[in-house]
Amino acid sequence: MTEAASSEICSVEEAVGICAAGDNRGIDMILSEEGGRLLGVAMRMLTRRDLAEEAVQDTMVQVWRKASQYRAETGSAKGWLYTILRNRCRNILRDETRLTALPPDELTMMQDARQESVTLEGWEILPGTTRLKDCLASLDASGREAILLAHVAGFSHGEISARLKVPLGTVKSWVRRSLVSLRGCLS
Repeated sequence: MTEAASSEICSVEEAVGICAAGDNRGIDMILSEEGGRLLGVAMRMLTRRDLAEEAVQDTMVQVWRKASQYRAETGSAKGWLYTILRNRCRNILRDETRLTALPPDELTMMQDARQESVTLEGWEILPGTTRLKDCLASLDASGREAILLAHVAGFSHGEISARLKVPLGTVKSWVRRSLVSLRGCLS
């Protein structure tokens, strides 16, 4: 097999399997297939390219280390990959030492920009009719908004509560019920 043929783009699930077998080409395949989108999600959550690149790199390290622990029956490899990224971004956001390196006025400006940059209508522009799009459309508006803010924009439940001006328990209920509905709809 030629090197060009062996580096062909494959599914994320296949690439995770290649990583689990100890072959570092799996990471290259994941980055080739999903790297731009991973960086985009991290940029949206962190708003700083240096932190976003760090989050993607840390995600790839975790994928390499834990690829053998991935189980297809628990969810898609792509979902697993983005969950690792989202958790890494949230850990970076929690680590105040990285954010306090900025002057307070810049930090405030960055946080305000993050709040304003979230558009919840984006899910409607998914191409064609997809199961995810149909399932999102079947959710009530408050549940859909909570899910998108939590799992696309990366806001914590507390941040969503403040943004939507509803009690924290209400936000947690919306997210939990919406996730259950999405799982049922997508399975």
